[in-house]
Amino acid sequence: MSSEEAFSSPIVDWLFVHSWWLFLPFIMLLVVAAFIVAFVLLLYMISPLISPKPLKLNGAHVVVTGGSSGIGKSIAVECYRQGAFITLVARDEEKLLRAKKEVEKYAINDKQVVLCVSVDVSSDYTQVENVIKQAQEKLGPVDMLINCAGTSISAKFEEMEVERFKEMIELNYLGSVYPTRAVITTMKERRMGRIMFVSSQAGQIGLFGYTAYSASKFALRGLAEALQMEVKPYNIYVTLAFPPDTDTPLLAEENKSKPLETKLISETSGIWQPDQVAKIFVRDAVQGNFNSSVGPDGYMLSALTCGMSPVTSITEGLQQIVTMGLFRSIALFYLGSFDSIVRRCMIQREQSKEADKRE
Repeated sequence: MSSEEAFSSPIVDWLFVHSWWLFLPFIMLLVVAAFIVAFVLLLYMISPLISPKPLKLNGAHVVVTGGSSGIGKSIAVECYRQGAFITLVARDEEKLLRAKKEVEKYAINDKQVVLCVSVDVSSDYTQVENVIKQAQEKLGPVDMLINCAGTSISAKFEEMEVERFKEMIELNYLGSVYPTRAVITTMKERRMGRIMFVSSQAGQIGLFGYTAYSASKFALRGLAEALQMEVKPYNIYVTLAFPPDTDTPLLAEENKSKPLETKLISETSGIWQPDQVAKIFVRDAVQGNFNSSVGPDGYMLSALTCGMSPVTSITEGLQQIVTMGLFRSIALFYLGSFDSIVRRCMIQREQSKEADKRE
């Protein structure tokens, strides 16, 4: 061995012993990355084992409140396409009959039936209970209840008639409580069922002009979360649906009196068709998913506002954990733009008043 080789070997050994820590961050990064990949793969494998078994709609009895138009009618159509028996519930009997004819066009077998029930689901619980019993006597126990009855009114808080706040709570909240109360006992006895509450993206974030509407839709979240904890041991799964602005008669009516600020904020996201929304909601209800959202904005809002809400799978929970920080950053940008819209409208309104005074 040459003198140079003899000299370099101890140096190399010394450097290796004393500088290995320089590679420690890289090694730790590799270990963490490997752990995350293994953890995600594990979650992917066990997720189907802990998720609820999908509900088969073929031959199932589906009750849809607010089923005479809009999202409710589209949900009825989607379920009927999959072989379900449908009970449509709404106040307007003429609209119900028209909806019945439209839904019946999508039958896949001769046994399917569409039953119409005219009742105000928010006025008298005993009456709601009686009509649900009648529907079950004709079409069998309710397998899935879709609480879609509701209304929307937008106005500034001080301009909203006090009675409107009561109306919103009665129809948007109690109108979902009463039908649910009427079916829950039978579902628990049968150890199966699906219940959907149709809230709104305005039930995830409070917006200008929606002080009455948002409050009534936020209430559904508390109801859905508490009820899911009660009924999960009975194999009953609750879905809380958050539709975006959807092209329905209700939206058209609301737009007639919607404040300018509310219109401008609403225009930051698109308008969806009821058939598109219905497909997503029915899919999630059948799967037993708690949250049901539409589009990228809806997914972000659901992740941001998940809080202590239930998850259907560990994978879903992991996704929420990973994305929440990023989505919060994006949400702050949106909130800033909404505040800017409100300020601009206020300034324009004040300038207009000053101009009128000078004239």
